[in-house]
Amino acid sequence: MKIVRVTDRKTRKRFHDTARVIYKNDPVWVCPLDKDIESIFTPSRNPYFNHGEAERWILEDENGKLIGRVAAFIDHNLAPTYDQPTGGMGFFECINSQQAADWLFDTAREWLRERGMEAMDGPVNFGETDKYWGLLVDGFTHPSFDVPYHPPYYRELFEKYGFRVWYNMEGFHLDITEPLSDRFRKIAEWVAAKPGYSFLHFTWKGQDKFTADFAAVFNEAWASFKTNFEPLKPEYIKEVLRTAKPIVDEEFIWLAYHEDKPIAIYLMFPDVNQIFKHLNGKMHLINMIKFLWLKKRKTMTRAKGLLMGVIPKFQNLGIESAFILHVREVFKRKPHYTEVEFSWVADYNPKMRKIFVSIGSVPAKKYSCYRYLFDRTKEFKRHPIGE
Repeated sequence: MKIVRVTDRKTRKRFHDTARVIYKNDPVWVCPLDKDIESIFTPSRNPYFNHGEAERWILEDENGKLIGRVAAFIDHNLAPTYDQPTGGMGFFECINSQQAADWLFDTAREWLRERGMEAMDGPVNFGETDKYWGLLVDGFTHPSFDVPYHPPYYRELFEKYGFRVWYNMEGFHLDITEPLSDRFRKIAEWVAAKPGYSFLHFTWKGQDKFTADFAAVFNEAWASFKTNFEPLKPEYIKEVLRTAKPIVDEEFIWLAYHEDKPIAIYLMFPDVNQIFKHLNGKMHLINMIKFLWLKKRKTMTRAKGLLMGVIPKFQNLGIESAFILHVREVFKRKPHYTEVEFSWVADYNPKMRKIFVSIGSVPAKKYSCYRYLFDRTKEFKRHPIGE
């Protein structure tokens, strides 16, 4: 076997092709767009390079055939906040061979060790946690956009190497063809009708105010929860929406207000993976035409719930239920949609899990985020569980 560092156009292409080789006979896997993965490793497009670094490799057998890949990265703002300075590894793909997997894990570990790290988390993303985060260990069904999908044997490869579960996450499924329970509907209608409350969906015409309000809620709701929190800027949100404009549905993005102050947000996109499944990771002219055709044919029947947040003062008041009530009304006008997938909720956040259960969704997938301590004599501690 031979490990090859990704350094040029040829090796970048082979990095992407490795996934196509591994999943060649898997009918469930959806190939992400090459350009989306490549943007993660492009300093001009990934702001994490402002305070971090990344490297990646491919693994070939003795005949030059692709049999694996891996990436390693360090967020220098986050790494020192743990008991041991901790980097990350991700974008791991490998044939069912412990020897090959160990070679890839060793490569990532040594790169991180040389840069002062004492542990690595994986598989994770060099960026926000809402993308390519965790190892799928149960629920090997359709992957939604930016959500990881892996063969079942990956779990054994990680755990035999010595990775241990840092925390588990669940993906939730909401069947919108099923009616709301009377109790849920009454609570949601009561909240939605309370004096001083209003619920508005996004419009392109009002995007300036909307993105400013969205950022204000996000920054207040997440500031006390996320480790090493970095506030979102309205300009960033506007750029995300602009980039996603081909699939953005104005009625899928909501803000809640109390006496005109923004207090809660709900963000959902159509699951574009239902179209990407037919594009094999490429977005050339023919596939652009295919994309538009499939979109017009209402191929996307599933929505992906990206985030739901409420500022502390208004938590535990049922705001999330009111969001679901409004979204249900939207789906009545768009009957080709049948389900929503929410991803993901970590086991260290039982409060958010309770919310997802309360709105009628059920656990459908399980992911694990692993940690590997380089000093094998040190005590391993799981992520602390919240209240």
